[in-house]
Amino acid sequence: MSEQDTEDNTLGDKIVRVLKTIYDPEIPVDIYELGLIYDVFVNEDSDVKILMTLTTPNCPVAETLPMEVEEKIKSLDEVHSAEVEITFDPPWTQDLMSEEAKLELGML
Repeated sequence: MSEQDTEDNTLGDKIVRVLKTIYDPEIPVDIYELGLIYDVFVNEDSDVKILMTLTTPNCPVAETLPMEVEEKIKSLDEVHSAEVEITFDPPWTQDLMSEEAKLELGML
């Protein structure tokens, strides 16, 4: 594994840790465990792009949640820039939740 791979993995881990501090205000589970994060891309310049969804297109935090994600990711020293793209394809379902999230919500 090259030094670059190690740095990418470390930055990726830090990004995931940050994502796990952001909660959907209607559900007491973080957005990562809820399955709202579809993908995280990091290029060699440490530009981060996050592909995420919301629980519904009419989600009350549709305006603020993506901005919160972007700002918190940008706050990492290693990150050069951050962009959040919202998609509803595929639409979010409870099947995307982690086992931990389902357990937390009493669904197991």
